Amino acid sequence: MSDPEPPRRVKALGLVSGGLDSTLAAKLLQEQGVEVEGVHFATGFCKIDHRRALQRPKDADHPERLRQQALRAGADLEVPVEIVDVAEEYFQTVVLRPKYGYGSAMNPCIDCRIFMLKKAKAYMEETGASFIVTGEVLGQRPMSQRRDAMRLIEKEAGLEGYIVRPLSAKFLPATIPEKEGCINRENLLGIQGRSRKPQIKLADHYGIRDYPCPAGGCLLTDPQFAKRMKDLIEHKPDFSLNDVHLLKFGRHFRLSPHLKLVVGRNEEDNRKIQTFAQEEDILLKVSKFPGPLSLLRGKTDEGDIEKVAAITAHYIKAKGLGKIEVTYKGVDEDCHQSIFVLPVSRGEIERFMINE
Repeated sequence: MSDPEPPRRVKALGLVSGGLDSTLAAKLLQEQGVEVEGVHFATGFCKIDHRRALQRPKDADHPERLRQQALRAGADLEVPVEIVDVAEEYFQTVVLRPKYGYGSAMNPCIDCRIFMLKKAKAYMEETGASFIVTGEVLGQRPMSQRRDAMRLIEKEAGLEGYIVRPLSAKFLPATIPEKEGCINRENLLGIQGRSRKPQIKLADHYGIRDYPCPAGGCLLTDPQFAKRMKDLIEHKPDFSLNDVHLLKFGRHFRLSPHLKLVVGRNEEDNRKIQTFAQEEDILLKVSKFPGPLSLLRGKTDEGDIEKVAAITAHYIKAKGLGKIEVTYKGVDEDCHQSIFVLPVSRGEIERFMINE
């Protein structure tokens, strides 16, 4: 009897998060001779650090988009990935209006997966890939990685039978690529549940060392970020994506229904706050001592500057100095003004703080 024929050469499109699971899923298919091309949809809410990315822009006519770049999807496994900026569309259609609701925080996980897979389907057809591969693990995520949720997501995305999940394949129905002989099902895995031990063991086997911690993921699942989002929605219904980006940095205070303060935690926060400052904002900084940059956004009343200056002064390292000089100015103003204030107490801080 002759040996069975090996699976025919085929191309798959991988949804690449930058985390370990999607890297392992791609590796398992590469071992079967499958060509894997990746796509990463940048939503603006991902915690994954892409500083390891190898950026190779090819299309100078689209400066707004991050597509036509490549990132390294693992320490030793390199998968070419096109990074597509979908932040504005994702924010408007998924974050603000999820058909299937939110999880425990502000995470619209089912709508998110449907959105991603619809985008991936269009890109798959464009690039000539035969199916989609993901790093999903059955039972790992309570909202979107249940059997019923996976079936619903596939149906809504128009991809029934064309999503291969190599890490949990043996617990799931055979996909069309498996039935057609593109993939050998016996060489796929049967991982389920929230334990990361099987993936970590597999990473060791492949020599993959430099990967994000298991807690990585989406800011929308973070309870503290969710508090800030809910506060923003409640107090500023006409908020912009700039307001949302600002939620990622610093300490946040709600001083009144129309007034918000953001205080940097470190130099990186200070730089980001400066970056997202808008024309109508007021910036404050302690004079003569290292300290945070603060951003005041909204309608100010008499006494508000003194209050926010006192909050800003609370965060300098030097204590017991009496009144502290804090300078402030509008973003586009050349000259600053000064005010001398006593730093507020911790109890006063807690009255206004949103995120702690």
